[in-house]
Amino acid sequence: MFDFSSDVLDAFSPTGALAKRLPGFSARAAQLEMAQAVSQVIQSPGALVVEAGTGTGKTFAYLVPALLSGKRVLLSTATKTLQDQLFAKDLPLVREALGVPVNIALLKGRQNYVCHFHLERALREARLPSPREVDHLQKVKLFLGRTQSGDKADCSGVPEDSPVWSWVTSNKDNCLGSECPNAAECFVNKARREALDAEVVVVNHHLFLADLALREDGVAELLPASDVVVFDEAHQLPDIATNLLGQAVSTTQCLEFLRDVLIEGRSSSADAGDWDAVLRPLETQLKEIRRLVGVEIDSARYTRAQFLALPKVAAVCDQFALGLESLVEMISPLSPRSEAWVKLMSRASDLCLRWQNWFSGAAGEQSADSVKWVSISHHAVQFCDSPLDVSNAFAKLYAEQRKSWIFTSATLSVKDSLRHFNLQVGLDDCAQLLLPSPFDYESQALLCVPDDLPFPNESQFSLKLVNSLWPLLQASDGGVFFLCTSHRAVKLVGETLRQRIEEQSLPWTLMVQGEASRGELLEQFRQQDKPVLVGAASFWEGVDIRGDGLRLVIIDKLPFAPPDDPVFQAKSELIENRGGNAFQELSVPDAAIALKQGAGRLIRDERDWGVLVIGDRRLVEKGYGKLLWRSLPPFRRTRDLATAVEFMQHQRQGQ
Repeated sequence: MFDFSSDVLDAFSPTGALAKRLPGFSARAAQLEMAQAVSQVIQSPGALVVEAGTGTGKTFAYLVPALLSGKRVLLSTATKTLQDQLFAKDLPLVREALGVPVNIALLKGRQNYVCHFHLERALREARLPSPREVDHLQKVKLFLGRTQSGDKADCSGVPEDSPVWSWVTSNKDNCLGSECPNAAECFVNKARREALDAEVVVVNHHLFLADLALREDGVAELLPASDVVVFDEAHQLPDIATNLLGQAVSTTQCLEFLRDVLIEGRSSSADAGDWDAVLRPLETQLKEIRRLVGVEIDSARYTRAQFLALPKVAAVCDQFALGLESLVEMISPLSPRSEAWVKLMSRASDLCLRWQNWFSGAAGEQSADSVKWVSISHHAVQFCDSPLDVSNAFAKLYAEQRKSWIFTSATLSVKDSLRHFNLQVGLDDCAQLLLPSPFDYESQALLCVPDDLPFPNESQFSLKLVNSLWPLLQASDGGVFFLCTSHRAVKLVGETLRQRIEEQSLPWTLMVQGEASRGELLEQFRQQDKPVLVGAASFWEGVDIRGDGLRLVIIDKLPFAPPDDPVFQAKSELIENRGGNAFQELSVPDAAIALKQGAGRLIRDERDWGVLVIGDRRLVEKGYGKLLWRSLPPFRRTRDLATAVEFMQHQRQGQ
C-alpha cells in the first residue's frame, strides 16, 4: 500500500515526477485536495463524489493515485472522445512521468471493432444504395489490412454514422462467438484479452452499464475484475443507466435481423423457401412504421399511448408481429444446419418476446416502476421500456462489490449540494468534495441576461432573440456557439442567421446541426476564422475549444425537459405519487446541471475570455431562477446588452 504523503504528494510537488515530465507544470491546491481524497478512498474502499470545476486538473488528480496504488483500476467515461484521450494521451503521459510499469488497455463495445467475418460477408453480399457507401466499404477493407486494433475510430475517411458500419461490425445478436471462422483473429477477443491482462482498463459508461444489465440477467460479465472504479463525466450516468438497464427493440435491429436471415437463407438454405418473398413484406412494414410517424421528423419521443394512437400505426405493428412469428416457425427447423441458424433462431425468439412485451396490455396502461415509450430518430423507431429509478441497481452493485467507487465531473452539484446526483446513483453514505474552478470568471467573462427580451413562450421568440442579439454577434465577428434547447429552435435560428449573414455579405461560416455530422461540424468550426455554429443538446457538453476560437456562447432558453417527454412525465408522476414536488426535485436540478454544462463551453483555460448570453429572463425574474443562477460559475453579470457589446469590443481590441 502506498503512502499518500510520500508518493502522491511528491508526484505533484514542484520538483516531482509531473513537473519533470511537463515543463511549467504546477499543481493547483484543488487538484492536490482531490488527489488526496482519491488516495484515501482507494486505501479504504468506499465511495467518493467529487465535483471539480473546469481547470482543476481532475484527470491527473485521479490518475496519479490510481496508478501508484498497484490496484486493478477501471476508468469509465461518458464519451468515446475522452475514452480515447485517456488511453492514447493522459495515461501514457502519467505512467511515463511516474515510472510505473502499469499495463493499460482500451475496451469498447463490440460495435466499435471491425469484424472479419461480417466484412467478408459485406464485400460478398452487400447491396449498398450509393457510391459513397461503396467507397466507405472499400476504405474499411483497406483499413483492415493495416490496423492492429480494428477500432473504427481509427478508420479515416469513413464517418462514424456511415450505414456501412452496421454491415462490417458485429453485435451481441449476430456474433458467432467461438463458432466464428475468424475467432482467432477477432479484434473484440483481442481487446478483451488485453483488458484481462491489464492493471488499468479504459471503458465507457455504456459498456459498463451494458455489462451490469447482462449480469442482472444472469449472463457472465464482460468487464475484467477491478479494485477501483473511476467514473469521469459521471453526471451522465443516471440518463445512460435509464436507457441501458431497461428493455428495447428497434426497427433498425429488426431490419438487420431480416438482412442476416436473407443472406443466410440465400447462401445455405435456398431450398427452405423463397426468402425474398417471405422477408420483403416484413421489411416494408418496418419502413412503413417509420413513414407513418412522419418523414419530416428527425427526432421525437412519444408515450406508448400517443404512438399507438397515430393513424394506421397499430395495425402495421400487429401485421409485423404476426409476420415475425411466422418467420420463427420457418427458421426453427433450420437450426441443425449451422451455428448461424442457431443464432438467428435465438435472435428471432428474442425479438418476438421483446415486441410482444412492449405491445402487450392496453394502450394507456403503465407500470409503476417503468415507462414504455418510443424514440424516433432519422431512420429508426425504437420501442423502449425504461426503469424510472435506477438508484436501486447502483446500490445493489455497491453492496455486492466492495471496492473503491469514484464519481467525478465538472457538473454534479446544484447550489453547492451533491444530494440530487447521490440520490440518482443510490449513494447513501459517501465522501463528498466540491472544488471550484481556478479560473478568474470575474475578469475573463461576462454573463448577460438581456432585460428587453420576451419570455420564451411568446410567439417568434427565436426570431426576436437573434434580432436583439445581432449587435453582440456583430461585435464578436464569429467564434460563436448558439445553443438551443430544441431542434425546432436550431432550424429557426439557423434560418434567421443565414438570412442576416447573406443580407450583409458577412464573411462568417454558418454551421447548423443536421447539415453534417457532429464531428464534421466541430472540425470545421476549429478550422474556420469566423465560425458560427447553431446546435442542440449534443453540443452542450464534451466540446473543448480554447483560445480566441470561441468568444461568444448563447443559450436560448433554460434547459428544462419538455413537459411532454414520456420519461420525464413518468418520473414526475412517480415523485408526485410519493408526496414530492417534481418541479423542485427533478425539473430544476436537471436544468441546473444542463445549464452548467452549456455555460462551461465558454471558459476552458486561464487565457480564455468571452461573453455568455442566456436569453431566458426567467433566470433572473422567477424564484426558481435563483437556484439556477447560483449554480453557475461566478461570472460578472449584467442585464444590459450594451455592456456585453462593450465588453466584447474591449476584449477584442486588447488582443
